[in-house]
Amino acid sequence: MNDDTIRLCKANHVSIKIQASHSIEAELRDAFSFFVPNYKFMPQYKYGVWDGKLYLYDARTKSFPAGLHAELLKFCEARNYSIEVDDSSLPFKDSNDSYNLDIPITTRGQKIEIRDYQLQAVNHVITKKRCILVSPTGSGKSLMIYLLLRHFDKDRFLVVVPTTALVEQMYSDFQDYSSTDNSFEVSDKTVHRIYSGHDKNYGKKRIVITTWQSIFNLPPAWFQDFTAVIGDEAHTFKAKSLNKIMNSCTNAHVRVGTTGTLDGMQINELVLTGLFGPVYRATTTKQLMDDDTLSKASIEIIKLNYNADTCKEFNTIVTRYPQEIAYLTQIEKRNKLICKLALVQKKNTLLLFNYVENHGKPLFEMLKKMNEDPNRKILYISGEIETDYREKVRHIMEEEPNAILVASVGTFSTGINIRNLHNIIFSSPTKSQIRVLQSIGRGLRKHGNDSHLKIYDIVDDFSDGKKKKNFALKHGIERMKIYIKEKFEYALHNISV
Repeated sequence: MNDDTIRLCKANHVSIKIQASHSIEAELRDAFSFFVPNYKFMPQYKYGVWDGKLYLYDARTKSFPAGLHAELLKFCEARNYSIEVDDSSLPFKDSNDSYNLDIPITTRGQKIEIRDYQLQAVNHVITKKRCILVSPTGSGKSLMIYLLLRHFDKDRFLVVVPTTALVEQMYSDFQDYSSTDNSFEVSDKTVHRIYSGHDKNYGKKRIVITTWQSIFNLPPAWFQDFTAVIGDEAHTFKAKSLNKIMNSCTNAHVRVGTTGTLDGMQINELVLTGLFGPVYRATTTKQLMDDDTLSKASIEIIKLNYNADTCKEFNTIVTRYPQEIAYLTQIEKRNKLICKLALVQKKNTLLLFNYVENHGKPLFEMLKKMNEDPNRKILYISGEIETDYREKVRHIMEEEPNAILVASVGTFSTGINIRNLHNIIFSSPTKSQIRVLQSIGRGLRKHGNDSHLKIYDIVDDFSDGKKKKNFALKHGIERMKIYIKEKFEYALHNISV
């Protein structure tokens, strides 16, 4: 083999084996290495036992993530390296198949048609068999997953989700889609669910829906029967856990990660690409709004400008982010303003918070005391609430005309869909693009001909006109950049506190 040649062969459906000179290996290892976010604060780096980098090429086993095959070709082309490969030996090969099933698909008993972008996305997966499917909340990702389950009917599917509530929602969605289809049954006889307290022995069932937390410590042998794996909301999985699960599914030739949005960080996108495959963008939120598939959305940014005395006290006490959050959650005027804002809204409102004990529960109790309408339901959800009750609350919100749901961001920003939501209030600061867009996505499902979602974004300004900005104000500016990038309509309102 020449010094400028790289030879590729199949290891399994997870990895490509690489044969190359030591100099090329070193170059490959360096080219596909990245500093992990916040590595400088991690104990392993501080103690000098780790250089803070993630290496995608494993020099010990000579293996490279199969999903990064296209990136490997670019690497070789840029350096004029030759590649020797038997295409048939690689763990992927394009298919000529396409989706052609004629089956009844319903939601709430009403027939639904597969949209063009959904069919194109499904056909892309059928052709390539691996990808990161990026499609925004409300675009019907669960339907696309269902269509893949139906098409690959000889494969055993592992569907991995981040929360117990999503296990139940996915199962419920599959039941809904197949409710008038006599050729396909979704029940405990055919679909196995795994989360805390549920049996991990799935028997002969072809479809398993599970949280990643329930299975990441299972031995590799448990995963061997699965020939297809889907990671729903893949961006939320912890990297080590996701790697372990995906690398254990060595026989899964169909590998799909779904997400509403990626966080824009190259390292995270490359890791996901290595595990699943290249990114495929089905559609965008703006396109779905323009097509009248999703509700229109407008954002009201409420900037709270605190008086000079409060700013002086704040800047004396607060020096770090946790201190600022603790300070914010204790401002009674702020909490009352948020509760009043929720109570004056017409129709269903979702009030999102970050911290359970210090903020979520006090807001819930304050809302109940301030509420003067005995018929108006005020509900509460956080991670400590049982899955069955969370699902019950979701159904209540879809039936109620004027309820308020106080919910933790961690519980409700990812994956949970409410069809009858009109207002969302962000009560806690964040700059995460994923968290912002996923939270907005909770209310974009249409619920009538005049569907419109209003988002109220609370921004706290303690700068008192000075150049130095507090964390909540900085995060608010970052969210505004996200709104501009996503082409959302927004207006800024200044309120003196």
